[in-house]
Amino acid sequence: MLGFSILIGYYVLGWVIQTGLQVPIPANVIGLILFTMSLFFKIIKLEWVEEAGEFLIKHMLLFFIPFVVGTMVFFPYIGANAVQLLVSLFVSTIGVLMITGWSVKLLKGKEKSNESP
Repeated sequence: MLGFSILIGYYVLGWVIQTGLQVPIPANVIGLILFTMSLFFKIIKLEWVEEAGEFLIKHMLLFFIPFVVGTMVFFPYIGANAVQLLVSLFVSTIGVLMITGWSVKLLKGKEKSNESP
């Protein structure tokens, strides 16, 4: 129970910071950053939250059920526009792969030029 309390406490702290300072970052991201920093600086021990984290990961599939059910509402739209959706999915995937490849190639070239004296 301590682990869940700590995780919820960091979420609430992130929410307070986000609403109080009007930060354009989601509260859960702020809480996650603060939580990670607390673990890194050993403010919180991993043993305190490890059991809660393992439980949440084990039951993660349950958290996606509302998303899948909500997607079923749009099933007629998806069926009517299947060709456009598949084309956009294919083109965007190829685009991301190409940009990633070019980026890696560019960075590898800079890395090799820095190594040679």
